[in-house]
Parts: sequence; C-alpha cells; structure tokens
Amino acid sequence: MKNFTLIGASGYVAPRHMKAIKETGNNLLASVDISDSVGIIDNYFPDSSFFTSFERFDRHVEKLKYENNIKIDYVSICSPNHLHDSHIRYALRSGADAICEKPLVVSLKNLDNLLKIENTLSNKVYTILQLREHPSIIELKNKIDKSKNDFYNIDLSYITSRGKWYDYSWKGDITKSGGIATNIGVHFFDMLIWIFGKPESVTVHRNRNNVCSGLLRLKKANVKWFLSTDSKFLPKNIIEKDQRTYRSITINNKELEFSSGFENLHTKVYNGILEKRGFGIENAYDSIKLVDNIRFMKESALKDDYHIFNKKVK
Repeated sequence: MKNFTLIGASGYVAPRHMKAIKETGNNLLASVDISDSVGIIDNYFPDSSFFTSFERFDRHVEKLKYENNIKIDYVSICSPNHLHDSHIRYALRSGADAICEKPLVVSLKNLDNLLKIENTLSNKVYTILQLREHPSIIELKNKIDKSKNDFYNIDLSYITSRGKWYDYSWKGDITKSGGIATNIGVHFFDMLIWIFGKPESVTVHRNRNNVCSGLLRLKKANVKWFLSTDSKFLPKNIIEKDQRTYRSITINNKELEFSSGFENLHTKVYNGILEKRGFGIENAYDSIKLVDNIRFMKESALKDDYHIFNKKVK
C-alpha cells in the first residue's frame, strides 16, 4: 500500500483521483484546498486529514515523516493550472513522485526546467493522459500504425458549454488557465499527436477567450480543430436534445466513436504509474509545446482549409 497526499481536493476532477487511489488499493493520508467543499472525501477516505492552509498541510506531512516515520510516496495534483509547476516542485522536494492533472504546466519554459530538476532526482513527474488508455483510442492507434495509408484528414470539434462563472474563475484567466487550447484542448492534441505523429506546423484562425480554432499539420494528418466554451456554437441537433456538450472527431469523414468507456481511465493511468510505466514529462512535451505556441499566435484569415464552425464566429 502506497501513501498519497492530494493538492486541490474540491475541484471537478479531484474525485477521479480519490477513486483511483482507492481502487488501486492505496491510502490518501491528507489533502489540501482553499475551499472546504470537500465532503466527497467521505466516499473514499473518511479518515483522511484535510487542510485549507498549505502551510498546515505541509507541517502535517513533515510530522508524519519525522515523528511517525511515514513516507509520502505520491503527491496527486488537481490544483489550478498555473499552480501545477509549483506543486510539482513541492512534491519532488519532499521526496515523492508527482501525479499531475493535465496540462502538466502552462508554460513550456516551466516544463524544460522541471525536466532538468527531474533528471537530478530519483523521483518522477507523471501526468494524466487518460485518452491514451481509452480502448477505442488504442484500437485506432494500432490501426493507424498498421495502415498503409500515409495521410489522413481530421476534423476535431469540442464545445463544452460554460456559464458566466467561467470567465470570473481562474479558468477564464489566460494567465492562469493557459487559455482554451491549453485548458480544454490539450488532451485531444496529445491524443492526435500520439497517433498521427509530431506537429509540423499550426495556423490559428480564431484565438479568443471563449473560442480557439485552427489548422494543425501532423506527420500523418491535417487537423481542422475548433474548441469553445460558448453554447451558441453547439449544432442544432445537440441543442434540440438539450445537451450542452458536443464532441466529434472525424477521420477521413468517418466519425470516431468514443462516447463511452471513460469511467475507469484515471484508475488505469494510476495502475500504469504504480507499475512504473506512467506518462511522464517526455510524453506531455509535444502537446504542451503546441498549446504554448497557440496561446501567443495571432489570428489568420480564413482561407483554404479551416473548420466550418468558424463561419459562426463574428
């Protein structure tokens, strides 16, 4: 049984980490969050310690180590994006491996520095690239690897509607979230890079607070992509179903079906980490570099290849 702590216990994704720690047979000793809306902990580790002050959390962990001879093996990180770098460094300094939600960091410069630090230590930095564990995605990668087809045309559409609160939270602040491409697009970009090869070029057609789109050229594919948090871009049939999320990936005009199979992906990632085959900095590098570049790119005029949803953007 390994000992875990958790930084960022009140957010949307934190319960998936708690569940993964529980299902892999390990123990969550303590967690910390500035918000105390963390009753979900009772579903998994009701005896776990909780703190709203990072200083008290840190002191508690130190006491476990020096007074009770209890070592923390892993620090799971579900804090806001701009804090990932600092919290990963904390985990490494404390002698634990870091398991950090995506994006691993907001800035490529931070990632380069983390790589240098990791290379001087025995501890590792892992990230959650759960789409690489999805059965349909694995099947697709195996198919592409074996295919004689040299090149593919891909359309990626992801609209996940968010209310007014989004713009007032850290997620709506590009300096904290990294913007839409980083906050909601990075795992799709990672998946496509993993399957179709490294990025060769990228053009940005829309780069705004609630919509980001462009054309990405990979080694084996052209990707027309459109990401948004604005419900006005939802297709009519999705609105009629009273749904607020639309996710579609077509490959050579054929829809990739992966609407199910997400239930235990975090647990699968954790199993891989515990078996020392988890996704590390080197796995996340290309997608972080890509979204870091996109964030600072200016909009290009719509010509040649572009995602059709761009016509809806004023």
